[in-house]
Amino acid sequence: MPYVPVAYLPQAEILRSAERRWGALREANPQLREAVDLQRGLLLRVLDLSRAIDSGRLPRLSLPGKYLAAKLARRIPALSGEPIPVPGPLLTASLVEFCADLAAGGAGEAATNLAAAIEAGRVDGGSLLAACLARDQETVRSGANHLGLAPDLAWLVAELAVGPVAHSLQRTIFSGQPGPLAEALAAWDEGYCPACGSWPALAEVVDHHRLLRCSFCAAAWERTQYACVYCNEGGEAFATVAPDVERPDRRLEVCRGCGAYLKATDSEETSPFPLIAIADMETMDLDVAAMDHQYGRPPLRDFRVGSKVRLT
Repeated sequence: MPYVPVAYLPQAEILRSAERRWGALREANPQLREAVDLQRGLLLRVLDLSRAIDSGRLPRLSLPGKYLAAKLARRIPALSGEPIPVPGPLLTASLVEFCADLAAGGAGEAATNLAAAIEAGRVDGGSLLAACLARDQETVRSGANHLGLAPDLAWLVAELAVGPVAHSLQRTIFSGQPGPLAEALAAWDEGYCPACGSWPALAEVVDHHRLLRCSFCAAAWERTQYACVYCNEGGEAFATVAPDVERPDRRLEVCRGCGAYLKATDSEETSPFPLIAIADMETMDLDVAAMDHQYGRPPLRDFRVGSKVRLT
């Protein structure tokens, strides 16, 4: 079916897989050693948050299957527009910790300034987390710019902190619910995530199934049509190319219609949360190849209805 549950692995097994992949990245790309070390520190902190959330910090939501099915039938992601509470103190503290990691890893003063603004209350940590969970890039960007902070950095630290919540919610609301919700998930054929509405980070082709992998909550889903995930172009304007002819297992899906691209790799298995970030780093050369030919990634779709979240 289009939504594909990803096996929930013990953290020890996830860590073993992560360490193996980081080691291979360092060996194959010595110039990425510092970036790999930074990512390792960030993802280890994400895994700690994920463990804390799974042990009882997950928000309790009343989202009946019929209600979610009706949203999906209207092509609206399940979590979009829902008033989702987040474990504020835990995640707000993690925002500052992620800033410290990024400052030490090269973000410098931009990360230090953001941490100071959060600690001083100039940026409301709960509001930043809520805006990110709602996939509201506009609010985060405009709020950060208004305060003289780096908007992309604010978005990154919020994603790192609240990503474990999004992943837990995705697994919980879609886990084994029969009837209308299962039918709606089976009928989902959009290029954006059925849980949170994010675009995929890449496609993992496993056993000849092209699984789109959410960049945020790590959901996996398969479309019935082979077309651009962003604009649904499936004609001559849409093509799949291998920048390196000796690596046909690593490809780009490019669309001249909307000017966007998606990375695709052949994989033995799906990457568990949060190792999609490692898969993204493993394929950075594909991003470079796409951008060299003037292809890009579109902004997130806007599913907001009504008032916006404020950061201050």
